[in-house]
Amino acid sequence: MPAPQPAGETRPPRQGGGRSARRRARELALQGIYEWLVGGQDLAAVEGHLMEADGFDRADRQHLREVLQGVIDGADALRAEFVGFIDRRPEQLSPVEHGILLIGTYELRQRPEIPYRVVINEAVELAKVFGGTEGFKYVNGVLDKVAAHLRPDEARLR
Repeated sequence: MPAPQPAGETRPPRQGGGRSARRRARELALQGIYEWLVGGQDLAAVEGHLMEADGFDRADRQHLREVLQGVIDGADALRAEFVGFIDRRPEQLSPVEHGILLIGTYELRQRPEIPYRVVINEAVELAKVFGGTEGFKYVNGVLDKVAAHLRPDEARLR
């Protein structure tokens, strides 16, 4: 999967190339989750490959490790959160959209300090770079419903 080139988010501070360290961490996490979904590599192998990826040194490594490990270790529970909002079985999703939904659901569940709109926006940006033509709309719709389910008070305030 080629290194993406999207615009950065506003938090945390940017580290070269116009992208934030957190955005770069999400991009790399998606690359790693894609590798895990498609190739079946374990966490250690995926992390080893990511350490060699272009831009690894500019990523928020703590966030990358947390998301990567959290998604791989908790994939079944994360899928259970969004399976009711998708129109097919998770294994029928493109690996890119599947990975993005896993990352977005993980952040919605485990990182309440990240506003749900930021989680969804970041997922949509990943889908625009890596996904199919209309994949970002699908990701947006599914994660909007997941957010309403996981963070009803926050989502209600929008």
